[in-house]
Amino acid sequence: MFERPEGGERVLLVQIDFHDGALCDDVSELEELARSTGAEVVGVVRASRRAPDARFFIGAGKVDEIAGQVVDRRAELVIFNHALSPSQERNLESRLKCRVLDRTSLILDIFARRARSHEGKLQVELAQLRHLSTRLVRGWTHLERQKGGIGLRGPGEKQLETDRRLLNERIKTIQRRLEKVSAQRNQGRQARRKADIPTVSLVGYTNAGKSTLFNTLSGAHVYAADQLFATLDPTLRRITLAGGLDLVLADTVGFIRHLPHDLVKAFRATLQETEEADLLLHVIDAADPARDDNIEQVDAVLEEIGADQRPQILVFNKIDLAGLAPRAVGDEAGGPPRVWVSARTGAGLDLLIEQIRQHFLGETLHGQVELPMAAGRLRAELFRHDVVIRERINAQGKWDLEVALPRALYQQMNRRYDEFRLLPLQDTGK
Repeated sequence: MFERPEGGERVLLVQIDFHDGALCDDVSELEELARSTGAEVVGVVRASRRAPDARFFIGAGKVDEIAGQVVDRRAELVIFNHALSPSQERNLESRLKCRVLDRTSLILDIFARRARSHEGKLQVELAQLRHLSTRLVRGWTHLERQKGGIGLRGPGEKQLETDRRLLNERIKTIQRRLEKVSAQRNQGRQARRKADIPTVSLVGYTNAGKSTLFNTLSGAHVYAADQLFATLDPTLRRITLAGGLDLVLADTVGFIRHLPHDLVKAFRATLQETEEADLLLHVIDAADPARDDNIEQVDAVLEEIGADQRPQILVFNKIDLAGLAPRAVGDEAGGPPRVWVSARTGAGLDLLIEQIRQHFLGETLHGQVELPMAAGRLRAELFRHDVVIRERINAQGKWDLEVALPRALYQQMNRRYDEFRLLPLQDTGK
């Protein structure tokens, strides 16, 4: 087993094309992932095979070539842009004389660096332990020995078995803690449902600009940067859109190709905000040439967590970089509405807000409300929601208000106030 250096590492990347018709990951994304850990990418080795080799994942000749590159470029770490089995990692490390990681291990390392909240750290630790549980044997042949010594002789328990038992106990402890977190989040969701406050969840490929959009819509100051997985911990903010629509906006972790299954399972409590959201804003980097592939990857993760049937609005972000104009297109042939915006400049956000309003509030009802002077609270709320067109006092000393309000708000007001009745407009002679 090779000890991990404290500082940055010189990294050699490996990309294999199997010609199987599956999407071949762009190696530039792997480079960006590696640099996110502070590593220095010193080279990329590409190869082509019909199928993975059981022992080394790649052929023995290619292993020798990589070993030469490791020496020539003074590489300290080799990262494969694929999933490796524990035995393959062990065999490669033995031949290359340096540490070897696969794509899953790299993503887990980035998540471990970026987690800030107690919940986020627990989720990352759980994913790491699940991943490690299959790799305890890597390079640790001495763990197969049984404990010995005076008073300890006999069949005993192998050190490897002891480590596995301790690891499984730690996994169960973290799962219990995360169950409590999930229960607390569920209480919050139930409270929002009772208060008729819908939840809008931001989802999308990592670095699509979700946190920037979240900050712009909510006025929050969530960390946002031009890098993969800039934020991991979920953030919720209650906001009020124009016209008095109250909702909870949730910023979630970004998705990526081949998001590790252990990570999806570990972040179940967080992703539940997406699974149970009333509306998903699928944020897309409009300037990314691979945006169509990224959309497919996000849809695949949404299907895995059971959120693929939630209503969506496709938000094409970063139009300032793509040279596009803001616009909105309604749902065509049953597809979700699409809006082109720039979260950084604010262009097109008014179109996005209008699409959100239409989704929750539906059609606008136009009519007249007659209120006695004692209904000042109801009158004030109508003005607060900015739905009053004009007002006058009639001959009976009551308020006559001409209003135009969304159907959802009308239903809400009708439930809360007995005196609220929407009447047909009458000609006032004005």
